[in-house]
Amino acid sequence: MVRRAAFAALVMSVVIVVTGGAVRLTASGLGCTTWPRCTGDSLTPTPEMGFHGIVEFTNRMLTYVLSAAVGWAILAARCHRPWRRSLTKLGWAQFWLVMSNAVLGGITVLTGLNPYTVALHMIAAMALVWVALLMWERSKEGDGPGALAVARPIHQLSYVLVTVVGLLVAAGTLVTGAGHHPGTPKDNKIVPRIPIDYDRLAQFHADFAFVSVGLAIAVIFVFAAVKAPQPARARAKELLAVLLLQGVLGFVQYFTDAPELMVGLHMLLATLTWIAALRIPLALRTRAAEAPAAPLPAQAPQTAAV
Repeated sequence: MVRRAAFAALVMSVVIVVTGGAVRLTASGLGCTTWPRCTGDSLTPTPEMGFHGIVEFTNRMLTYVLSAAVGWAILAARCHRPWRRSLTKLGWAQFWLVMSNAVLGGITVLTGLNPYTVALHMIAAMALVWVALLMWERSKEGDGPGALAVARPIHQLSYVLVTVVGLLVAAGTLVTGAGHHPGTPKDNKIVPRIPIDYDRLAQFHADFAFVSVGLAIAVIFVFAAVKAPQPARARAKELLAVLLLQGVLGFVQYFTDAPELMVGLHMLLATLTWIAALRIPLALRTRAAEAPAAPLPAQAPQTAAV
């Protein structure tokens, strides 16, 4: 039950990233003109707001679906016998990330789609994906102390790879902030953009992609040399495959003037790349079931005083 609930929360955390991207790519970022209401007088979009209002409001409603999935994960962890405090904490961490990101999304609307708040909105969503993945992975393990399956420097190398992929995703949010899809119709000139040349930011993002691919290849060879656990080697290869696919898509996207559908697919693959990177260090350690508490020593029967 806990594992299914944690997986549902993970899936919804990915869905909310994709639907959030759809809001921007359909130019519906200001489909609801304020927050937390859709308009100053209405909680829901009005007919005059048309398609853009429906898209933006639908994405807001999906936050409730995400909250329900996270709530299920919390309840499943809390009701599990024996109770696993670590999983419950991860569930509540997801809840607070959802709430804080909802507020950040409201600030994004109130600031007229400021590109820096849009970038923070995306990074916070990736943090939610991280915690949701961790809860799902931990649901398959025990609560005993972790034990590394490789030497510590190899484990640290996997975290270097995670850091570089994280910077790759963060650099992508800067490209978005200066790119072709501000989140409103193209005739709307009031939406601020990051005042850095788009081509330079795209090259900066591509540089991180090259470093990520090179490091992923190096990790694959290192894992083979030290005979790392088979799941870790498989996950490293999966990451390389997703990075290469994402790189090809990114180059095609750049030279075709970033069509909306391709950008949306790029966002989905960015989330899957992040997940693939995060799963590697988790496969380099084991965590057995927590040892049961030692029974109290039996007391000798007391004899009555004479």
